[in-house]
Amino acid sequence: MRLRALLDTDALGLRLLGGEDELDRSVRGVMTTDLRDPSRYLSGGELVLTGLAWRRDAADSEPFVRLLVQAGVTALAAGEAELGDIPEDLAAACARHRLPLFAVHESVAFATITEHVVRQVSGERAGDLAAVVDRHRRMMTSGPAGGGPDVVLDLLGSDLDLRAWVLSPTGRLVAGPKAAGPGLPAEVCAQLAAEHLAAVRTARRGPHRVNVGPVTYSLFPIRGGGRAPQVAQPSQIAREVRDVRDVRESVLSDWLLAVEADAGEWADERLDLLHGVTQLIAVERERRDGARTVRRRLAQEVLELVQTGAAPAEIAARLRVAAPVLLPGLGAAPHWQVVVARVEWADSSLEAGPVAQSLLEEILVDPLAGGSEPSDRIAVAHTGDEAVALVPLPAVANEPDGSETGVLADALLAAVREPLSAGLDGDGRLTLGVSAAVHSAEGLRGALEEARHARRVAAARPGRVCAAGHQELASHVLLLPFVPDDVRRAFTARLLDPLRDYDRRHRAELIPTLEAFLDCDGSWTRCASRLHLHVNTLRYRVGRIEQLTGRDLSRLEDKLDFFLALRMS
Repeated sequence: MRLRALLDTDALGLRLLGGEDELDRSVRGVMTTDLRDPSRYLSGGELVLTGLAWRRDAADSEPFVRLLVQAGVTALAAGEAELGDIPEDLAAACARHRLPLFAVHESVAFATITEHVVRQVSGERAGDLAAVVDRHRRMMTSGPAGGGPDVVLDLLGSDLDLRAWVLSPTGRLVAGPKAAGPGLPAEVCAQLAAEHLAAVRTARRGPHRVNVGPVTYSLFPIRGGGRAPQVAQPSQIAREVRDVRDVRESVLSDWLLAVEADAGEWADERLDLLHGVTQLIAVERERRDGARTVRRRLAQEVLELVQTGAAPAEIAARLRVAAPVLLPGLGAAPHWQVVVARVEWADSSLEAGPVAQSLLEEILVDPLAGGSEPSDRIAVAHTGDEAVALVPLPAVANEPDGSETGVLADALLAAVREPLSAGLDGDGRLTLGVSAAVHSAEGLRGALEEARHARRVAAARPGRVCAAGHQELASHVLLLPFVPDDVRRAFTARLLDPLRDYDRRHRAELIPTLEAFLDCDGSWTRCASRLHLHVNTLRYRVGRIEQLTGRDLSRLEDKLDFFLALRMS
């Protein structure tokens, strides 16, 4: 509805104080607030009602109005019940920012205006918007008629000619239209997820528009619990204010809707429709999360048994209960892996365990598996600030050729590092540790300690997202992160600084030569071939390295010292 229609309704008791040229603006919702900064609860297009309790003096009006304008508010209506006449400083601030200002007569309740706006806006949307959303809602119901998010996205394509996909925060394709041709490439999914997480962390208003090559995508957050109604009644607003959480509690686990279109060119009605679709998909997300409750409880029980030193027979009995839930139809008891995760925030008192739990449930879904259900066969518990996942392996732990199956730390890190680094940027860090596979309850306690130790190795590395696997616990890599920083600096400086100084002065490339020589196991011919040098030139460079450092590269001990210095530098 238009502001002009509100002004023409005598029963609302509105008097225009400024903004006559803006009366054709559309009103898409209404909100009542006396907060000094209500912007986090605004989605754009609202008529904001206020009793002015936020105003202590004239200086408060300018920042309040500026925040409303930045949030995309359509108009402000101030009540006369408390202060009588509306303050001139408020009227002046609204005029400066071209925000229409109304005075609400003291005899008119804000609830009356709210009910009128809700009724009018709902009536205007009762055509195509209601028909399409209701059709989608019916498709989302359980039973033979249900279709899940894929059907919703197919209907977006057929009804509105929009190609859209549901992505996890790690960039995994959760759902996509079956009839829309090829899906999104994995690298595009990862880039969109990273852009979305970065935008959410910096409080940018959605939908977020991202250009990937020549294609523009609009990214809509899918909030857990189907939040963010477009028309907010006072009771809803109060409930939402109580339920507001730090964005860091959900940013790493909320899904997003990526639409191949520029939402900046859309009419309000189409934006409303897409927000409605995200709420429908949030219902599917809630259903999926509800199914995880049983698996979480099983994981918590097993974790408590392992940590309290329960008998292996008791742990084995609990695992026998868990196996059919996680892998229905599996004949034999599976092997198990343990994955430990910790999310750390630099300056927050947030309880990190539940955040790590939700995140681990997302990232342990196979990145190549589409849908909300396939490969969602893990059980994750949390204790303190860490989350612990039990991952069942339906086959033996190793292939006949000796290669390992199951969760691999390197593959896991490669799949999630780019988007999650954006979500953690500024004050967050995620570290992961992965155990080897075990096939018995007796081995589970060792697997848990192994995963925790691997996570500590990962935590000693730089970067927002780090992971380490059990393979590294049998290598020098285990030891290097725990060498004190001052010892590292002294050791590497003594061996490598003379070479770096010489390279700076003479461009001799002694450091790259040393790295290649060690990588070729001291083979003169292979190293010369790799560096495209004559063997005599290589011998000259190695001789210069030995002269500058006083070391002998034919001795194993000196080779090892150089190797460790390069790894620690």
